[in-house]
Amino acid sequence: MRIAQISPLTEAVPPKLYGGTERVISWLTEELVALGHEVTLFASGDSSTSAKLEAMWPKALRLDGSVRDPYSLHMMMIERVRRRTEEFDIMHFHLDYYPFSVMMRQSVPFVTTLHGRLDLPEHQPVFETFSSVPVVSISNAQRRPIPKANWAATIHHGLPKNLLRPQPAKPSYLAFLGRISPEKRVDRAIRIAERAGLPLKVAAKIDRADADYYKDEIEPLMNMPHVDFIGEITDAQKPDFLSGALALLVPIDWPEPFGLVMIEALACGTPVIAYNRGSVPEIIEDGLTGFVVEDETSAVGAINHLPQISREAVRKRFEERFTSMRMAQDYLSLYRDMISSQSSSGVYRPHLVRA
Repeated sequence: MRIAQISPLTEAVPPKLYGGTERVISWLTEELVALGHEVTLFASGDSSTSAKLEAMWPKALRLDGSVRDPYSLHMMMIERVRRRTEEFDIMHFHLDYYPFSVMMRQSVPFVTTLHGRLDLPEHQPVFETFSSVPVVSISNAQRRPIPKANWAATIHHGLPKNLLRPQPAKPSYLAFLGRISPEKRVDRAIRIAERAGLPLKVAAKIDRADADYYKDEIEPLMNMPHVDFIGEITDAQKPDFLSGALALLVPIDWPEPFGLVMIEALACGTPVIAYNRGSVPEIIEDGLTGFVVEDETSAVGAINHLPQISREAVRKRFEERFTSMRMAQDYLSLYRDMISSQSSSGVYRPHLVRA
């Protein structure tokens, strides 16, 4: 199959720094190539891939201080992809709604995976206007605000089976992993650990946009005696960090569309204690791979039940549900459905939902 993967130019594929979407695109692309498909990746020139790379800009925009209008470059990329549509059997976009207007006016099947939140009021008229454009959700929860969109599938993210594995360790602390921002609520994690009488290790980055929030509200909490602020860590450091944790705390305060940190923990056999928001109940199996909680009190209570969780079972469920190979196979099944439907009727009408 001739497949085009079209990535944002914000980060390289895979990203040099933080970038969840571009990491997922990289994992998907590499699996598709490994399965023998002819994949072309449209991305920044500093990307690294086994696919054929079509560099749309020399450097990821977040690292290129000369670019002041990133939207212009994405518009350029969409038009360049449109001019080459006949080279592909399917085109897979990761650019939110930006390609809808142009791509719906050509005949080659295309689909867009929506990676972000969809609960803002201005999203409603966009998806009502483009109600025939097929889109993929990364969780069923992500769909709720726009039920009338042309949902082709729900396909959960996956990561390479051997990227993160359990390490020999005696779990002794609670962990927070990811990004420090108002919606991630590291302050809740700090209070939960304090109430449980356990140390908390925080491995997280601070975006420039969240610098004031960190300085004003979070930095004083980092001086508490039970808190160890490590900073941002790499994939190579995550197995030891997560394997040493009794649980990963995910006390989010927003409708998280997916949450890669949760499956990173599962890959290491580490249970997750997460607030019942967004995709959490789809990712975490309560009592098997962790606990889904409502507030700080129930989170503290869940810590007492962690000995009931088998870390071997947690890893097994990761292998069954959240590998990048499973993700790639789900997308291939969708691609084939779309190509077959387009060939027979000239339009794609989704008839199957995957989750």
